[in-house]
Amino acid sequence: MSDHPAREPKLLTITEAAELLRAPVATLRYWRHLGIGPRSFRLGRRVLYRSDELRNWVDAQHGQAAPASDTRR
Repeated sequence: MSDHPAREPKLLTITEAAELLRAPVATLRYWRHLGIGPRSFRLGRRVLYRSDELRNWVDAQHGQAAPASDTRR
């Protein structure tokens, strides 16, 4: 048995998630509307993001980035 209790993922508000992504809150709302942004859920009236899922989404976006052209000669 582990000495450390299981850690629950940190929950971020839409404002906190936007700050972390360095994007406007309106962009996250738009992505949510289109279903293309990081996974979120409602808890009462609040929209929340799990920090681990936000990181996974960022990593997935990084993996989809178009490769830069090689300008070395």
